[in-house]
Amino acid sequence: MYRYLIRPLLFTLFSAETAHRLGAALLRLLGSWGPLRRACERAFAFRSPLLHTELWGKQWLNPIAVAAGFDKNAEMYEGLAALGFGAVEVGTVTAEGQAGNPKPRLFRLPQDAALINRMGFNNAGAWAVARRLDRPRSVPLGVNIGKTRKVAEEEAIADYVRSAEILTPYADYVVVNVSSPNTPGLRGWQEPEKLKALLSAVRKAMRRATPGRSIPLLVKIAPDLSDEALDAIADLALQLGLEGIVATNTTESREGLQSEATKVEACGKGGLSGRPLRRRSLQVLRRLRARVGERLVLISAGGIENVDDLWERMRAGATFVQIYSAFVYEGPLLAHRLARGLKERIEAAGLSSLDEARALWRLEAERAGGEMFPPASVD
Repeated sequence: MYRYLIRPLLFTLFSAETAHRLGAALLRLLGSWGPLRRACERAFAFRSPLLHTELWGKQWLNPIAVAAGFDKNAEMYEGLAALGFGAVEVGTVTAEGQAGNPKPRLFRLPQDAALINRMGFNNAGAWAVARRLDRPRSVPLGVNIGKTRKVAEEEAIADYVRSAEILTPYADYVVVNVSSPNTPGLRGWQEPEKLKALLSAVRKAMRRATPGRSIPLLVKIAPDLSDEALDAIADLALQLGLEGIVATNTTESREGLQSEATKVEACGKGGLSGRPLRRRSLQVLRRLRARVGERLVLISAGGIENVDDLWERMRAGATFVQIYSAFVYEGPLLAHRLARGLKERIEAAGLSSLDEARALWRLEAERAGGEMFPPASVD
């Protein structure tokens, strides 16, 4: 019904950002009214003990999460949980609230099942989001933090530190976003020396914010990095004792699109997400896993639409995956379909759990001489 009726109506009647606001309102309602949320969980959320896993001291329903950018202000996470997602990463949140870039700033490319956005970290700010997170919740939550646009380059670290101090007490994990293409100069912070200073300062701030309690710290990277840059960031993450890497953010590339060139050009600048990112995101995942082994959690995002994509990412070493654009194109049953399909794949392999599948894949990698996750070069 969604694909053949609801989606065509939404795409015809509403701009991409207006449709997102309507969906957000429904998800807020769904998450805030207990009877509706429980009814939705029974109808939509697919549950199976085969998919349960423990990560960072939390029980995860499944390894399918919502990527940052969808629930920027921590307003929809209970509604998303009711649809069956195993986790939600809120944000990107900046220390100060900001309106983001001028509209229009979100565009659909249906022929490519893709989105282009230049939102610019529009959000209510760290204190507002912290208040919304200061309550019991039914799903693990990551908090993605970024640089406030008006803050000067030399004050960027202090800006990130402020967000970390405010938000860490309410997060199950924190992600430092240095890879959005929509904040001027942000991707320059992926350079190893600058990134080391930033992550070290954020780690110290997180420890101050939660003394006696260790909250995982991850970094989110761009798909447009070279092989050498990927290796350098992986090595830095290990050196600093980070818990993981989110790979990847949106791409600035427009190569290989099926949409008409004039339509793509009309969208203007911004990050491309969805199906066109599938191949590159998988390449980055494989290279990172080959570099870090099992020492880091790797969250794979970009171009995951169906259970084949999900299974491929899990086999390639993803700890869990994140969804954004596919949710727009596939609708509210997406998490259910992915979770059910993953369970069926595990059963077909004669395995009793996702954890057993991971153990088997590690064993296969060892028997193959460590080549289970071969590095993939940039084309």
